[in-house]
Amino acid sequence: MTALGDLLIARIARTGPITLADYMADCLMHPEHGYYATRDPFGAAGDFTTAPEISQMFGELIGLALAQAWIDQGQPAQITLAELGPGRGTLMQDALRATRGVPGFHQALSVHLVETSPTLRKAQSARIAHATWHDSIATLPDAPLYLIANEFFDALPIRQFIRSGDGWREKMVGVTDGALAFGLSAAAPIAAVEHRLTDTTEGDLVEICPSLPAITETIGAQIERSGGCALIIDYGDWQSLGDTLQALQSQSYSEPLATPGQADLTAHVDFAAVAAHAAPAKYTRLTSQGVFLERLGITARAQALSAKLAGEARTAHIAAHRRLTHPAEMGDLFKVIGLYPSTATPPPGLEP
Repeated sequence: MTALGDLLIARIARTGPITLADYMADCLMHPEHGYYATRDPFGAAGDFTTAPEISQMFGELIGLALAQAWIDQGQPAQITLAELGPGRGTLMQDALRATRGVPGFHQALSVHLVETSPTLRKAQSARIAHATWHDSIATLPDAPLYLIANEFFDALPIRQFIRSGDGWREKMVGVTDGALAFGLSAAAPIAAVEHRLTDTTEGDLVEICPSLPAITETIGAQIERSGGCALIIDYGDWQSLGDTLQALQSQSYSEPLATPGQADLTAHVDFAAVAAHAAPAKYTRLTSQGVFLERLGITARAQALSAKLAGEARTAHIAAHRRLTHPAEMGDLFKVIGLYPSTATPPPGLEP
């Protein structure tokens, strides 16, 4: 058992089982032993690889899509270009490089990064000059907001509920024989998932993300009030159904309770919840990442880059394009939804 695991076992012994959300929050962000608080998990040497680390094309196209949205909305003179959970800063670095030639865009923007990990803030500062860091989305400037959230919502803690008659049993983390173990609460009505009684049956499991509504409401309200748009890219589907909690360590899946604080914990995003809480801003049709990137012109960009490459570099480049777009890889697994003002058109690559 890890140091954090020992602390959790002691806590549960004192106060009883904890929710899965409480467990995830400690595993990911405990100030001394939390996964994101203590390491850089990205890339081949880390536990997982995100789209910006696979190819520069991803960040370039995201940046250009936001720049086009800025043009479509009349080129406001001062805007906030923000990213939630920016990783190493690779996506924002690529987006800024690709948009350098868009007249007036860089003069209008200020870069704001929402990141709580000291380790990752250090990595980001090495790639992005003149950025402002935030612990929370609540402190972003009240200006037109052009926002990126790539693999951010999947890392937010979730709760899980199993249908039991007309009520729900919550999946909890307790201790059995001295080790962390899952258990279930007594069945009871749960207001947060009462609406799911209409589309679930006995034994179905649904997930909710307690922090998602407030974050999405803040984004939607600012975009509707001040202008801008948000691109939310993650794995998930329109509505939660089934257990999607997973742990990833050293590029391999592991058991979520096995090594607290040393594995990444994620769950699929419920995009219907994102859409529901975006009001008064509008939301786009949920679109697969592959289709979104193709609409933005990734194949043409891949061909242009490929012409300058040879040998292993060209082979790796072709493989990266496939990994980002092919339905059997990230192309269908990852989805994109855009948020935009009710008076504007959707961001490029997405449909109303």
